[in-house]
Amino acid sequence: MLEPGSQVQNAIYLAGGGDWPIAPEDWEARARELLPPEQFDYVAGGAGSEATVRANREAFERRRLRPRMLAGHTERDLSVEVLGLRSPVPFLLAPIGVLSIVHAEAELGVARASRATGVPMILSSAASTSLEDVAAELGDAQRWFQLYWWGDRDLAASLVDRAAAAGYGAIVVTLDTLTLGWRDRDLRNGYLPFLGGEGLAQFFSDPLFRERLAAPPEDDVQTASLMALAAFPNLGLSWSDLAWLRERTELPILLKGVLTAEDARLAGEHGADGVVVSNHGGRQVDGAVAALDALVEVRDEVGGGATVLMDGGIRRGADVLKALALGADAVLLGRLYAYGLAAGGARGVEAVIRQLAAELDLTLALTGGRSVRDLDRSSVT
Repeated sequence: MLEPGSQVQNAIYLAGGGDWPIAPEDWEARARELLPPEQFDYVAGGAGSEATVRANREAFERRRLRPRMLAGHTERDLSVEVLGLRSPVPFLLAPIGVLSIVHAEAELGVARASRATGVPMILSSAASTSLEDVAAELGDAQRWFQLYWWGDRDLAASLVDRAAAAGYGAIVVTLDTLTLGWRDRDLRNGYLPFLGGEGLAQFFSDPLFRERLAAPPEDDVQTASLMALAAFPNLGLSWSDLAWLRERTELPILLKGVLTAEDARLAGEHGADGVVVSNHGGRQVDGAVAALDALVEVRDEVGGGATVLMDGGIRRGADVLKALALGADAVLLGRLYAYGLAAGGARGVEAVIRQLAAELDLTLALTGGRSVRDLDRSSVT
């Protein structure tokens, strides 16, 4: 479903260019042109001074690939398998909430691109489309579900059960957003999309939540939105609570937001099947460690056999290779595909995926690689 990099490249040359942006900066600029400022800022912005957003990119810039010559590889294998999830490329589509503010197709557009390319998506708890509707759009395509562990445990349990029933293959628990971080851009704009009911589809479609409402969200979206927001914060969550989730579901559990060796060790001790090294794209803690730097620390702690993914700052094929070389089993692609969605719905997301896969394939070829699974720390400096 994904063409070799040279084929994608040649098609663009032969067409005399293309309708889509090419560089990540071009995709971002296109999204900026198309979206209202407050909606673009919600996607592009980070916490505080956005130092963590910058650190994520700077960490990749500090590393350099070490190309090897005359490797004799005419074909490459970009595929990976993580906890039973298979992808033709070593990246997945990260959970991004509130995509209805980016494009009318929202998560359904992402699902269509996922199905068309074979690259799995991780659906956000803060989606604008119910997990059941996204599952129906995906059909047999593999997918995971990201869980914001709401302060109301009964509602969290309902969400986990619904995800399992809808065919999601794992639960990815986000640890770093037990309450919202301080985000200058959103505060300056006075913009929180949840207040208007955006990004609350999992609440609004949940039978237990709807039972508690005096009127359904369709009739009183403001009250329903405020009730959902009241159920969200969960700063009291602790490591011991994971035992409840482990008993609740037989699905693999990954913990997203791990940035230290200490927390990686605790994740394993409390039954997690894997971790996602992430600082939430720099959206939660200003001045936090870069995700790529944290990846090295986490992989050193857990050893080679543990499942470790990462996100934060992934924009180019070279970024994917660097992260894999430093210990990631796969990476998550975030804002870049959201910009693709803004630019053209499902077709835009698909274009982003195909471009990144092509660049990744060509870069692996030119560095002498045969398989992304063979990369190790000797591949970077």
